[in-house]
Amino acid sequence: MIWSVHPLFVIIMLGSVITGYFAELFTLFLLVFVHELGHVLVARSFGWTIREVKLLPFGGVVEVEEAGGVPAKEEALVAIAGPLQNLWMGLAAFVCGKLGFWDAGWAEYVWKANMMIGLFNLLPIHPLDGGKLLQAALSYRINYYRMLIWSARISLLFSVLMIISSFLPMLIYRDGLQLNLLIVGIFLFMTNWTYYRNVPFLFYRFLMYRGRVTIHALSKGHIASPIIVNSRQSVLSVAKLFLREQYHLIYMVVPGTNEVKVLPEQKIVEGCLSETNPGRAVSELFM
Repeated sequence: MIWSVHPLFVIIMLGSVITGYFAELFTLFLLVFVHELGHVLVARSFGWTIREVKLLPFGGVVEVEEAGGVPAKEEALVAIAGPLQNLWMGLAAFVCGKLGFWDAGWAEYVWKANMMIGLFNLLPIHPLDGGKLLQAALSYRINYYRMLIWSARISLLFSVLMIISSFLPMLIYRDGLQLNLLIVGIFLFMTNWTYYRNVPFLFYRFLMYRGRVTIHALSKGHIASPIIVNSRQSVLSVAKLFLREQYHLIYMVVPGTNEVKVLPEQKIVEGCLSETNPGRAVSELFM
């Protein structure tokens, strides 16, 4: 596992040295580190393989080997673990300030910083924790492909709203531009624009880990979820109907007859990941 600091954080750190706010930023760095450590500990408790943890000024990004192949419940618990660290750290700072263990001003800065990091990360924007919670929630309602599309669209919408919000003080109160909010908003917009364009790649990564769902479903004796298709549908279009945590059986009525053919989802996955054309008719897999 590799820990790294995003260039955006490095730039802010350099700026803090110049402006004399190094102690505040170093504290912010520690809060972000503990926030991400919460994600790491819970992810490892589920047996996830963590490749890299990248620290950002407002949180971080945990890259895991199993992305796309983990249950939605596990992803939600890993996501919420970060803000929960800010919750207990914020409460501890507040109590320390009230009891006189810490300087009141410093205690206020620490609990407000924790509140800011925790609440900001709950925004429904990928790759923030709120964005991952949104993905987990959508996974229970719609198929995985549509979940990727809609989570990207919602993330782009909120990123644009964040950029617009950075100009509101200047437009309404004739105050200064919220530069930090603008920079973060632009960063999140660019990140999610790339995410939106990479949806096909992310979907294929999801298909590569479908074996985990199959093994889990067979070991637990889960009832298979049926998908009824017609002979003209493409193999890829059928795969896009897969739900995240459901094992599927594919049913096709043979044209001109009452005969029904059944195919396990593994054949669809193999049809998408093989070197042959995934746009071919699904009926070819039933032959």
